[in-house]
Amino acid sequence: MALVHCRLDELLAERGMTLVELSARVGVSVVNLSVLKNDRAKAIRFSTLEAICVALGCEIGELLTLAPQP
Repeated sequence: MALVHCRLDELLAERGMTLVELSARVGVSVVNLSVLKNDRAKAIRFSTLEAICVALGCEIGELLTLAPQP
């Protein structure tokens, strides 16, 4: 079984962007982005996913990946 892993930390680091800056760009709270970043999110709206990908200039598959379950 695999788990969905969010690569938000890596993508932010590659772009020299902070979580606070991303929050301002996409209109999602830092707390909600932190939940996503730490793989604790149970769901994500397509509109939020789209806004994050646009702000980071990435594809959905670069942001979310499948990781083997430990």
